[in-house]
Amino acid sequence: MSTRFLTSAIALAALTVGWLAPVHAHHSFAAEFDGSKPVTLKGVVTQVDWANPHVWFYITVKDEEGRTVRWACEMGAPHQLQQRGWLRDTMKVGDLVSVEGSLARDGSKRANARVVTTADGKKLGAASSGDPTTRQ
Repeated sequence: MSTRFLTSAIALAALTVGWLAPVHAHHSFAAEFDGSKPVTLKGVVTQVDWANPHVWFYITVKDEEGRTVRWACEMGAPHQLQQRGWLRDTMKVGDLVSVEGSLARDGSKRANARVVTTADGKKLGAASSGDPTTRQ
């Protein structure tokens, strides 16, 4: 096997992996969430991951039996949230928030957020890909 061929094969593999990674990381709303299954959650923020391609935050919610359950909530990209009035520190660990969104198709404790009511009572759009009014 020539060095030139091997170098070309490695370069092609690197380009392929680099191209596929973002495709794999991004998904359609309908593939993961069910718009016909709305959910409203009220809980305390335990973590906020402000990063592309989607901002995720985690809250603890009391279930019907009074147990504390951790939920993961997906929002849009940081730049989309900023267009809707969000700042990186709008939601902080320890804040009590309310989330309106759609449940995960797989039954896990995940939701795609549409509207978040912050600790100070402000309602903000979550730039959800499941919201038909969201600009992409």
